[in-house]
Amino acid sequence: MSKGKLSERTSRFLQSELEPIKSNNLYAYFRPIQSKQDTEVLIDGKRVLMFGSNSYLGLTTDKRIIEASQHALDKYGTGCAGSRFLNGTLDIHVELEEKLATFVGKEAAILFSTGFQSNLGPLSCLTGRNDYILLDERDHASIIDGSRLSFSKVIKYAHNDMEDLRAKIARLPEDSFKLIATDGIFSMEGDIVNLPEMIKISEEYDAAVLCDDAHSLGVIGERGAGTASHFGLTNEVDLIMGTFSKSLASLGGFVAADTDTIEYLKHRARSLMFSASMTPASVASTLKALEIIQTEPEHIERLWANTNYAKALLLEKGFDLGHTESPILPIFVRNNDKTYILTKMLQDNGVFVNPVVAPAVPAEESLIRFSLMATHTFAQIDEAIDKMSKVFKSLEVETFMNN
Repeated sequence: MSKGKLSERTSRFLQSELEPIKSNNLYAYFRPIQSKQDTEVLIDGKRVLMFGSNSYLGLTTDKRIIEASQHALDKYGTGCAGSRFLNGTLDIHVELEEKLATFVGKEAAILFSTGFQSNLGPLSCLTGRNDYILLDERDHASIIDGSRLSFSKVIKYAHNDMEDLRAKIARLPEDSFKLIATDGIFSMEGDIVNLPEMIKISEEYDAAVLCDDAHSLGVIGERGAGTASHFGLTNEVDLIMGTFSKSLASLGGFVAADTDTIEYLKHRARSLMFSASMTPASVASTLKALEIIQTEPEHIERLWANTNYAKALLLEKGFDLGHTESPILPIFVRNNDKTYILTKMLQDNGVFVNPVVAPAVPAEESLIRFSLMATHTFAQIDEAIDKMSKVFKSLEVETFMNN
């Protein structure tokens, strides 16, 4: 592509998608935060309630985790200067892998430097040209991109619709290798995958199952062990993937499975073999967060107390929350322009939320993503929802006015 064509392509994007919202002062991305990721943050020097974070257990400010990270910096330095495959494996990498495998109930685990890479790795190398990957249409972008790298035939089924999954997998060659990849808790809608029915289908059609627990770890399951644990199906799920950037208050990710599968990934997953390994500080903070989650159940209990309180209050006020079953509360606006306007108005009133608009979701399903943390107080929830009610009413949002 010539420089002229490059400029033409980028300019077209800027003019058609960014300029309309930037010119109206409605751009809601890359907002600089000047403080720790807590229930309250500083933006432009002003106090803002944070209801747009994935720190479900509120552990990013826990002093014990910060100290563990600092200790790792002193002992191991700032980075590993190489991939896990070569010179980048530390003893604490191995320790974390062993503890994660035990936590989620699998034989072994392997760490990746980001959650995104944790899906790219297995999805790009476990299947080939004559195989099939079946995806929920609302799966995370990392699952979609991983499947594109696989050279496999990719088939999407309707969101959490097990009848559609069954109909599509039934048409595939009986002797082909099939992999079903799904989110555990869906990151925008907040609903939980119908894993029991999915497992029945996978067993009937001899398919493997990968469950992405990015938003499930520390949220559901025994001691926060995730979706498979939540349904009592740990042995039936073949691969469990998770991230550390949510409940585990760090950065990185992992895949857990049987020992043979993990050994295969160690030598075939390119997002592992050709990427620098997790930094020592990230590993140490994850280890400490994992310890806290398993020994202090009150964090998960508080998260669910806040979730139930906020959900009940939002429904009482007349907000449309869809089918959420988690601390992710999608507040449906069903209008792209109003979603941007609401996000800006709420930040101006001291409430940080995230807009989810087309093409990320269909325009008629645009929403504001309101997410809870264990460290929120009921008073903070009351304040945020009171401000949201006033803003939605002033803008005459139909989904709010009609309930």
